[in-house]
Amino acid sequence: MLKIKHFFDPISFTLTYVVQDPDTRDAVIIDPVLDYDQWASTTSTESMNKVIEYVKANELNIHFILETHAHADHLSGSQALKIAFPRARIAIGKNITIVQDLFKGVFDLPEDFPTDGSQFDELFVDNEEIQAGSLNFKVLYTPGHTPACTSYCFEDTVFAGDTLFMPDYGTGRCDFPAGSAKDLYHSVTERLYTLPDTTRLFTGHDYQPNGRELQYESTIGEEKKNNIQLPAGRSESEYVEFRTARDSKLKLPKLIFQSVQVNIDAGRLPAPGTNNISYLKIPLNFPG
Repeated sequence: MLKIKHFFDPISFTLTYVVQDPDTRDAVIIDPVLDYDQWASTTSTESMNKVIEYVKANELNIHFILETHAHADHLSGSQALKIAFPRARIAIGKNITIVQDLFKGVFDLPEDFPTDGSQFDELFVDNEEIQAGSLNFKVLYTPGHTPACTSYCFEDTVFAGDTLFMPDYGTGRCDFPAGSAKDLYHSVTERLYTLPDTTRLFTGHDYQPNGRELQYESTIGEEKKNNIQLPAGRSESEYVEFRTARDSKLKLPKLIFQSVQVNIDAGRLPAPGTNNISYLKIPLNFPG
């Protein structure tokens, strides 16, 4: 049976997971966070150090560092983990190329910035079965929040990233460039909700509505019955109308520009300039 260890970042409300086979100690890490202070514009590996310490203390063999998508609210800690565990492979769904191509223009990135996903060690295709030592997981494309969103299914467990949250919070927003409420509706109803009701679901964020304690695990059956935004049986038109109206009132995530330009480059910080300092690009009057 899988052993799952969670790490919660209260700044971005992000869940990072270490998924392991306790018998063989083979493991993967999902959605790592690099700490970033937007006011001082400084990074630290405090969150990643906790993951690294756990992995080393339990003598785990990390096969993959999995990204569910190019996050818009935190910088990825994948490169910090790669330094600690150089044999691990950073992987994401193949549709990251769509996001790279889109944001290359938004950030006016250099002409030689690759948009073929080659910054990642592996690009997964939909329904692909992946072996990670004794672990086996299936890649499940679940676009909508972004076109590159991917869920990962291990045995009776699915890690859904920002597609589906706890039942009392709902679903991911769909107003980012190339996001689609219609796509998210079909990702949930035709991909996630067709999994067995007993499937354990682990979410990518928990925003702790009404100040409740942290929650990060539900089941597909619970989501179908109780998800406040998209219960089973809700029509596509009703959901799209609701999601579009709600998203129109939301502010952009405060770190969207800092995080996306790092995360489409597999978590790499911009190369230092001639003064040995790295710089992030922040567009003015962005129309999105």
